[in-house]
Amino acid sequence: MSIDKTSAAPDDHVVENPEAAKAAVTVVDPRLLVREQGLKGYVSEFKRKMKSGDLGSIPVVIGLAIIWLIFTSLNSNFLTAGNLSDMSVAMVGTGMIAVGIVFVLLLGEIDLSVGSVSGVAGASFAVLNVTNGMNEWLAFVLAILTGTVAGVLHGFFFAKIGVPAFAVTLAGLLFWNGFMLQILGDNGTINLDPDGVVAQLTSYYFSDVAAAYGLAAVVTAGFFLSSFLGNRRREAAGVPSRPLSETIVRTVLLAVLAFTVAIVFNQYKGLPLAVVIFIAVLLVTDFVLRRTAYGRKVFALGGSVEASRRAGINVEMVRISVFAIAGTFAAVGGLFIASKIAAANQGAGGGDLLMNAIAAAVIGGTSLFGGRGRTWNALLGVLVIVSIQYGLALEGIASPVQYMITGGVLLATVVIDAVTRKTQKTAGRA
Repeated sequence: MSIDKTSAAPDDHVVENPEAAKAAVTVVDPRLLVREQGLKGYVSEFKRKMKSGDLGSIPVVIGLAIIWLIFTSLNSNFLTAGNLSDMSVAMVGTGMIAVGIVFVLLLGEIDLSVGSVSGVAGASFAVLNVTNGMNEWLAFVLAILTGTVAGVLHGFFFAKIGVPAFAVTLAGLLFWNGFMLQILGDNGTINLDPDGVVAQLTSYYFSDVAAAYGLAAVVTAGFFLSSFLGNRRREAAGVPSRPLSETIVRTVLLAVLAFTVAIVFNQYKGLPLAVVIFIAVLLVTDFVLRRTAYGRKVFALGGSVEASRRAGINVEMVRISVFAIAGTFAAVGGLFIASKIAAANQGAGGGDLLMNAIAAAVIGGTSLFGGRGRTWNALLGVLVIVSIQYGLALEGIASPVQYMITGGVLLATVVIDAVTRKTQKTAGRA
């Protein structure tokens, strides 16, 4: 019986040109090429990113440097230890709210209620603790939970009922503002215990110089260990990783920044508790977004809701949880703001707080279109806004001008974001 040689199994095929076949399947990761080329490779990669619109945080860092240079030239007190320390404490309340906004913006949505929710949290604590004599810590926890509950309600109507987030949170803005006014009563202002838990959030400083230097050392060491161990895991998995030399350079740069900040704090009152809490929040939330399955789901929804649903992601629950997170951080931010003035009043959560919180997230680099951003963007953005406010205040310039300048910076940021997306689509990266 004859055998048809043409029907032989694929494994029996003979490769006539092994070198060509090998070249055809070998793909070199461009990141490896960049690092193998040394400094020249990084310069080429930087140019490529600029051409493709992958700007990252570069615009806001450059903008912040320009703002500081301008105000320093106008007033030598701008970069004094006292002013910088006051700025760092003042930015925490708005910064906390902006962290929650980052989560919502990653979905491509918006939350207009965070200002009112922050006011409710401060008012709730004051009523429970001062008016009704409840234990401070219990009142503190319940005040934060008011923000969580508000966020869950907003998320439910948005995710389950299908009401647009804009409409739901706009209704929330009005409702929670009215609720705050109702619980504050006719007096309208409740003063907090100046030595209490909430008041200490922004008034307590670690006066021992070892505290600031210790935190700088811990942050630097933590960054190095995280980067080093991450690279080891990537190498073990056969994935491109940074060389040790690059990790060391990054660590040294971070150390210079961290210890410079520590020196500035120690020249004034010491390390502010508010800054410690804010940095801790940024580290935890950044880890959640970048290193956990939940964070990947948030980014996935910001990229494509339908694709996420087909991938088995529980879209409704992720959306509800994100608005719950936004509400929780709004409440935390509200307590820091109440701490700053040691009181809860009818003006809490109003004024430019909402716009500053959203502007901070966007100016810092979080995309309004969803799917791109980090919680560290909240730090950069709020630092820009507070720098403008304090710089203009030192020059005696009225608030209307502050609003106009902040609005101009926000518009420029959104324009950059839109142009970046357009450029990335043209480059085939969107």
